[in-house]
Formats: sequence, C-alpha cells, structure tokens
Amino acid sequence: MIDIKFLRENPQIVRDNIKKKFQDYKLPLVDEILELDIKSREVKTRGDELRSSRNKLSQEIGVLMREGKKQEAEKLKTQVNEINTELENNEKLEMQYAEDIKFRMMKIPNIIDASVPIGENDSKNVEVEKFGEPIVPNYEIPYHTDIMESLNGIDLDSARRVAGNGFYYLTGNIARLHSSILSYARDFMINKGFTYCIPPFMIRSDVVTGVMSFEEMDAMMYKIEGEDLYLIGTSEHSMIGKFKGQILKKEDMPYTMTSYSPCFRKEKGAHGIEERGVYRIHQFEKQEMIVVCEPEDSWKWYDKLWSYTVELFRSMDIPVRTLECCSGDLADLKAKSVDVEAWSPRQKKYFEVGSCSNLTDAQARRLGIRIKGEKGNYYAHTLNNTVVAPPRMLIAFLENNYNEDGSISIPKVLQPYMGGIEKLIPINKKD
Repeated sequence: MIDIKFLRENPQIVRDNIKKKFQDYKLPLVDEILELDIKSREVKTRGDELRSSRNKLSQEIGVLMREGKKQEAEKLKTQVNEINTELENNEKLEMQYAEDIKFRMMKIPNIIDASVPIGENDSKNVEVEKFGEPIVPNYEIPYHTDIMESLNGIDLDSARRVAGNGFYYLTGNIARLHSSILSYARDFMINKGFTYCIPPFMIRSDVVTGVMSFEEMDAMMYKIEGEDLYLIGTSEHSMIGKFKGQILKKEDMPYTMTSYSPCFRKEKGAHGIEERGVYRIHQFEKQEMIVVCEPEDSWKWYDKLWSYTVELFRSMDIPVRTLECCSGDLADLKAKSVDVEAWSPRQKKYFEVGSCSNLTDAQARRLGIRIKGEKGNYYAHTLNNTVVAPPRMLIAFLENNYNEDGSISIPKVLQPYMGGIEKLIPINKKD
C-alpha cells in the first residue's frame, strides 16, 4: 500500500504507474480516493472544531457553577449534549471515510522501480544473466516422474485416490533427496548469517491482506472453514507477519531470516494443475529467505538475495539464469522482482524455480511495521526470495544429474545429507 500523502501530491504518477501495470480498470480509484480524502479531512477538521467548542463550553460551565449561576450553566450543558451528539455522528463518518479510503488504497499497486521493463505479461520478461553452461546430452532424458518411478520414488496414483490431482507421495531415495536438498538449503542460508525459523503454517486474515493483494489471496489461499485462519502459500507470509504492528529498534536492523514450511496453493488460473508431473501442485515444501531492513539498504539486499539462490543451484551443478519480471508480471505489492530459472536439458529451455522481490514499504505499511528513528518512526522495507522449493527443484536436479545408464549423480555438497551416497541406481529401469 502506498502512502496516501504521496497519492495526494502525485496523482498522475500513481495513474501512470497503474497504466504501466496494465490495470486501467483501477484508474477510477485514484479520483475516488482523492474525493474521499477531501471529505475525510473536512470531517476531521469539523471534529477538531467540535471538540474545541466542547472544551470551551465545559470551562464556562465550571465558572458558572462556581458563581452559583446554575440556570445559565444548564443551558450550556444542553449545548454540550448537542455537540456530543454531532461529534458522535461525525466520528462515525470519519471512521467510514477511513475504511472506504483504505479499501481502495489496498487495491492501488505499489510504485514500480524505474528499472522495471514495461510489458503486459510474463512473455515480456527480460533475461539478465546466465550462470553455468546449459548442456543437452547426446542421450534422451526421460520425463521427471518417469525418472522418479525408476527409483521407486513417487506414487501419484495413490495420491490421486487420497487427495486428488496436485498431490504426491515421495518415497525412498527420492523422498530422502527431497529432504536433503531442504536441509542443505537451510544450512547454506545459516552460513550466510540468516537466522533459521519454522513459522506457523496458518495465519489470520489481517496478516493475509497485509502481505498480498486481494486478487492473489483469492487465487492462492485455502481458508480454514469456520475459523479466521488461512493455510500459508509460502512461509514469507507468516515470517513478515511476525513483525506486524511492531516498532523495531534501529540498532537491531536488519532482520535476516530463513524459514522452512509446507506451502498450500489453489493454483487457480491459466496454468492449472498437472495430472502427471509435480511442477505445479497444491502442496509442496520450501526454504525461504526474508529481510526486514532500513529503506536505504533494500536494493543492496535485493541483489544479495537472488545471488544466494544462484550460488545454491550452481553448487549442485544446475545451470540457471535470472529473468527480470516486467511490469505486468509483478504482483501489486512488488516494486521489482527477478525470477531464477533452472535449465531443463529435456525441454531445452529454462523454467522458474524461485523468485526474489523487493516490496519496499508496501507490506510494512499494510502491517504497521516501523523503525524507531531519532526524528520519528518510519516504515521498514521488506524483501523475500526462494532459497529452494522442491519438488519443483527436483525436476532440475534430476535432469541435470541424469546419466545415460539411468543413474543420478549426487553432487558433493549433498552427499553428507544423503548418507555418503554418490549415485542413485534405478530399480525399475524400463527397456
């Protein structure tokens, strides 16, 4: 959520920003907010006038009562009662205007960074840099679930019977590999100086609306029936929510944390749920990183965060590239975002395995996360980035470490987490 003072003083910049995000249907909101803001300030001014008049009359009543002029004092008390009635109605109107403004302000997208490429959808995202040589071997690489099945590592049929499409059973060495990657990612981030955390896997609605837009909430979140609780779509939600309503000490900044959680997503929209694969699913696990920092430090942290993901993938022999998200592909609270994509030698293309975002003060403003400064409190900046999200990451791992004989090489960094295993040997190799 942007600052209403900024909108009040720069309405055209806000309109232009909405257009850059190809959300012209939101343009009327700007004029609606400006009109409501004028009315709100008029009501607040009237409230101040009424309170001032009441205080003045109360003082006069006190003087009259001390002078024994009770009849004159009673007349003034009648006026005070009338003011109280008007003030009560005025305060209700003030609250209504505040709610109406907030409802609209929460639909206004964050001001995107000037460096963000302009485009209507992800087809206009821009490649920034490649890391590692994307290799296509001279032998065929099977579909990722076929590789998993050759290792007795996945059971989608049973998962469909139990929960439907978009779920899976991982078993044996594939399940172990899945957990090993998460454990390695955890330790990787701890060694970068991040504090490890396991957060709540459910959050209240006021946290949900604080960390994401209404549109994202509807498309992603599962609500717990009969309770004000939602299953998290990523641990970023509860990790940023941890600081809700807090005034943070300047000397404690920044907060750098890495968190593990299961994630639950409806995955509504054009992409849909895969019936055969595990790329887009309703349930997965993820290691995340978040930063809450001083405003002037957020872009430095932004570059650090995505580089950590690149470093992690390269340590497992997986080529990656970074992709700058265009304006139309940015969620409303994001000022800038870069996707990390892994190379798929089977498909001969890159696919998304993580995303790093700077939300500037948009989340902090919604959640009331401030820093105590010498000249007053101010809003923090928040950032988030995927460390690793298996089982999607398993696709990249299996394809890039697949050998012609069907075995899977285990990179040295993962071998300690796999009990020293250097290679996974297929059990059910197909002819």
